[in-house]
Amino acid sequence: MTHAFVFPGQGSQFPGMGKDHYDNSAFARKLFEQANEMLGFRISDVMFTGSEEDLKQTNVTQPAVFLHSVIAFKSIDGAKPDMVAGHSLGEFSALVANGVLSFEDALNLVSIRAKAMQKACEVTPSTMAAVLALADEKVEEICQAVQAETGEVVVPANYNCPGQLVISGTVKGIDIACERMKAAGAKRALVLPVGGAFHSPLMTPAREELKAAIESTTFYAPTCPVYQNVVARAVIERDEIKKNLIEQLTGAVRWTQSVEAMIANGAAKFTEAGPGKVLQGLILKINKTVTTEGVS
Repeated sequence: MTHAFVFPGQGSQFPGMGKDHYDNSAFARKLFEQANEMLGFRISDVMFTGSEEDLKQTNVTQPAVFLHSVIAFKSIDGAKPDMVAGHSLGEFSALVANGVLSFEDALNLVSIRAKAMQKACEVTPSTMAAVLALADEKVEEICQAVQAETGEVVVPANYNCPGQLVISGTVKGIDIACERMKAAGAKRALVLPVGGAFHSPLMTPAREELKAAIESTTFYAPTCPVYQNVVARAVIERDEIKKNLIEQLTGAVRWTQSVEAMIANGAAKFTEAGPGKVLQGLILKINKTVTTEGVS
């Protein structure tokens, strides 16, 4: 049976995350302490005792979710993925799982990415909104129309599962688009509590910074393919993995399409490694015939 491992992104964090790993595993403790030292602050303290608000800051959330995911994956005895994928930030955890990035290098890139995204968020007031129960094509059409008519940025950002698409852009653009989505029959068009327009052209300043960091990082040959967000297909070529990782900041997370491609290539069992169960829920909405499980 072809076994896929998937890794969650921002939004899966919760207060107390990872504490049981820290308490029960010397190996986990070592990675937590290594992360505390590398990041220059005790992220483990924020994860274990911080509030939801503390965990929401991008420069905390991203390393926290990454750290929890890698530790959860490494706690599985004899885990041998046939394929991996991660949702947005989760792509970095996936690349540790298939041997492309070392833990240290990936954490360093996640930290640089988080800070660069935080900075980009401060340049333009921007946000994201979830659109429910409207066809993808209709959402794309409305985004294009709003951009063309107003000059505001509005783009599809996360294809999470059929009937759930997240859009990203300027605050004004998103407000106008949400009204139109509802008028077009969306069950809901809900502005999300996020710091900015992730996976949109508004992240361009962050992309340059991440690109420089990625170019100077060693990427190893993968032990299995990674299904990357921006292309939604299996990738094993190192230069292409780098390119897609950079493109991902301003490009859409094609999660629905990635999961469909994995299933088409034989994935029958999905294990989500990391906090929460978000991806297990999305995968079953994409295809009910596969089995899912989580290791948190």
